[in-house]
Amino acid sequence: MNSTGPTPLVKQLGMYAAYHRDPRNIATHLFGVPVIYFSVICLLSRPAFEVGPLLVSPVWLALAGVITFYARLDLRYAISMLLISVGMAYGASFIAAQSTGVWLGTSIGLFAGGWVVQFIGHYFEGKKPAFVDDLVGLLVGPLFIAAEIGFFLKLRHEVKAQVEKVAGPIRLRELRQLPAK
Repeated sequence: MNSTGPTPLVKQLGMYAAYHRDPRNIATHLFGVPVIYFSVICLLSRPAFEVGPLLVSPVWLALAGVITFYARLDLRYAISMLLISVGMAYGASFIAAQSTGVWLGTSIGLFAGGWVVQFIGHYFEGKKPAFVDDLVGLLVGPLFIAAEIGFFLKLRHEVKAQVEKVAGPIRLRELRQLPAK
């Protein structure tokens, strides 16, 4: 952190992380957030129109806005999220090419399943989801997961340290002290 306070990236990740300090909650988010993100990409992959050699759908406009938001926070994370998002959009195009029933059923089923997993995690956390207090949390969630994976891989130490100054450390000690059932 600099003398003027946390960067916008650290502020956003720190605020989101404050709702996610229990490792069990983070673990559920490692599954649930990507599933929800993918389901939204699937839903936005229709209708699709051919524009020359390209297949264009609403997902590309939405992703342009999301990646721009990420780029304003941190260019390296934005590039990572761009690559992840393009890969997901490619996969979603196969689902979107199916019948309307398969496309909608798959997209809505993934969306609902992802949220069920999320709420299980927040039960462990004992806190409501971050987006309840700030809708920007819906955009920060996928970025938080990318950051957590990076932290696990020993990347971006400086960001992890700053986020933990804002949100506090992961609550490992408290987990060890839980009474046996």
